[in-house]
Amino acid sequence: MRISRILGLGTAVLLAASLTACSTAPASTDDSAAGANPASDGAFPVTIEHVYGETTITEKPERVATVAWANHEVPLALGIVPVGMSKATWGDDDDNGVLPWVEDRLDELGADTPVLFDESDGIDFEAVADTEPDVILASYSGLTQEDYDTLSKIAPVVAYPEVAWGTPVETMIEMNSAALGLADEGDALIDEIHAQTDAALEEHAALKEAKLLFAYLDPSDLSQIMYYTPVDTRPGFLTKLGLPEPAVLADTDSTEFYLTVSAENADVFDDVDVFITYGDDSLIETLQADPLLSKIPAIAEGRIAILPDATPLAASANPSPLSIGWGLDDYFALLEAPLLAQ
Repeated sequence: MRISRILGLGTAVLLAASLTACSTAPASTDDSAAGANPASDGAFPVTIEHVYGETTITEKPERVATVAWANHEVPLALGIVPVGMSKATWGDDDDNGVLPWVEDRLDELGADTPVLFDESDGIDFEAVADTEPDVILASYSGLTQEDYDTLSKIAPVVAYPEVAWGTPVETMIEMNSAALGLADEGDALIDEIHAQTDAALEEHAALKEAKLLFAYLDPSDLSQIMYYTPVDTRPGFLTKLGLPEPAVLADTDSTEFYLTVSAENADVFDDVDVFITYGDDSLIETLQADPLLSKIPAIAEGRIAILPDATPLAASANPSPLSIGWGLDDYFALLEAPLLAQ
């Protein structure tokens, strides 16, 4: 995968099968009213604060559009089918523009696929406008001021709270559900997701004391290691679980999504228990053959969890309201495997 695409998962686009709710939405809904907003009219107006100020939604939105990664999963989890949503362009296993956990939820709701916005070259404002939305959800996004201003001419917009592409899944749910007039239901969804993650962690207890590092290990350039900080939602999700952090994470207060370290200073990663990265199994042999990176204990001992490139499982590592229930057990099993192999 190109570095631009990997970074895009956390900064521009992106980032449990055995759980009892693995193939169902985390929050129950009345399927007889699926697609309609069940919020009370009395819940409005509501005002949502975000990076570009405040957005007030005066009436219950019935036509919900979403842009950017995973915002559509909040209304879907709460039983509302968006009129339009972002097209999946990475991790889609059947090239229909919809990730499998979203397909599952649409099937449960008996709903057709909404209009898909192709955001490969930025937001398709005309396509969004054509869906005639009452609200546009983008609390997990990288909207620019210009994007926000343009979308606001179409409908009220919920932008991200502080850092572009840095909104935790809980905050995404809180903001998007509040905009729908379903704040209490959003809180219940968060509680259920937390229960799912706690249960998955108990099933993979070896992770509780493991220092995990989400990194980009480019086999074509091993002169440096790029690793993600907790500002990115992938390591941020693991940190919120209470897992211990390697020193390179614990000792930084960087506001950047990722940092790089020269291979000549690879010893800073000596306390890492497992590297998490994208690629295929050939990567391990490549890293172990490198004279500098092979000195890192985790690499020397093969403690590398590889997410198969551009697969749904790789996409689910960037947590979202529906992907957590769909793939968390498989994800944790992948992370735990290198520890159990020792």
